[in-house]
Amino acid sequence: MAKSSQQRALANYRSRLSQKGMVRFEVTGRAEDRDLVRTVARTLAEEGADAERLRSALQQGLDREAPRRGGILAALRASPLVDADLDLTRPRETGRPVDL
Repeated sequence: MAKSSQQRALANYRSRLSQKGMVRFEVTGRAEDRDLVRTVARTLAEEGADAERLRSALQQGLDREAPRRGGILAALRASPLVDADLDLTRPRETGRPVDL
């Protein structure tokens, strides 16, 4: 069965992209970010110093370290209230009487 002209055009387009080392993909985002995402994608697709600078800035901005164990304890130990003499005990009350 012969391919339609539209299928051949799409195959040729994807072939040209792959020869350049590029792929086409779809992203989902907010409508107000459309121009920003397109600009970032266009800049990253170009070769040059701007693309490398943007790529490294994005990598640094998006790299997240895995949470370390004991992070909450370290934050509590660094608190300015560490040496404060606070009475944190709660009074024990029996509550109010309820007539059922």
